[in-house]
Amino acid sequence: MQQIPLGSQGLTTFPLGLGCMGMSAFYGGATEAGSVETIRRALDLGITLFDTAEIYGPFENEQLLGRVLGTDRDRVSVASKFVNDFADDGTSLGPNGSPEHARRAIDRSLRHLGTDHVDLWYLHRVDPNVPIEESIGAMGEAVSAGKARYVGVSETSAETLRRAHSTFPITAIQSEYSLFERDAEHNGVLDTARELGIGFVPFSTLGRGFLTGTVTRKEDLPEGDARRNLPRFSDEAIDANLRVVDALEAIADEKRVTTAQLALAWLIQAGTVPIPGTTKASRVEENVAAANIVLTTSHLERIEAASPQGVAVGARNTEAGMARDRT
Repeated sequence: MQQIPLGSQGLTTFPLGLGCMGMSAFYGGATEAGSVETIRRALDLGITLFDTAEIYGPFENEQLLGRVLGTDRDRVSVASKFVNDFADDGTSLGPNGSPEHARRAIDRSLRHLGTDHVDLWYLHRVDPNVPIEESIGAMGEAVSAGKARYVGVSETSAETLRRAHSTFPITAIQSEYSLFERDAEHNGVLDTARELGIGFVPFSTLGRGFLTGTVTRKEDLPEGDARRNLPRFSDEAIDANLRVVDALEAIADEKRVTTAQLALAWLIQAGTVPIPGTTKASRVEENVAAANIVLTTSHLERIEAASPQGVAVGARNTEAGMARDRT
């Protein structure tokens, strides 16, 4: 199987992973049978990085992934995340990046995943009330105890990423990054990660559905789907954003690939390890094929012209969500 380094701390992975969030949270429309089939197909095709978090459900996604991986657990890398504290019944108690909560959270994730270690353990968001050094220091303790192999962070600023890395070696940073959302190129996060030898793991790699061709109007989204509340999915924004998709689709058609494959190949060629999420085995097959697509300088120039920084209409998240990110 094709394996590449994720960061410089020793973790390796297939060039793209599987984001499991939508199987249990936020988007709606998933079935357990479909999710199980999707995870198993990803295993068959050589995907080795499976991304979850205790907040997805909460707890349900970790439990699902643990059940499906079963005896295949030792041949893959499981990434999970913590920061929100929860009561045992799943009631959210708010963000808590304290060392005490970190110690509780890793033990709870291990129980739900049915494993003795997490391969890549992320701080899901920075708790503004806890110095990053304290959160990361406790995560480093989990590595020393054998409960985690590598430490990551999600959606931090470049400055916070440096502080985290100086506390304990950071293997990966996870942030939204795609042909629809290129802020990481301009706020210093991507350059800082490269400078420090930290792997970059983009999520929402397909524009939260735009680049798969499955979203052409808000009514395409299931009732209860969190995207219905995002500015980028207002009726006016969708119309404008679909013009970008049309321009990228023209490039993909000439390359004889799908627009989604073009977008993933762009991320892989940029040296990142995308984790596209899906609940369909057929989409996993489509996504994995992107690892073998080579984009020429001409392709890259045309993609840049079609989808430059700031091209998407509407913010990528709600105001509250944006306030939590890039701390």
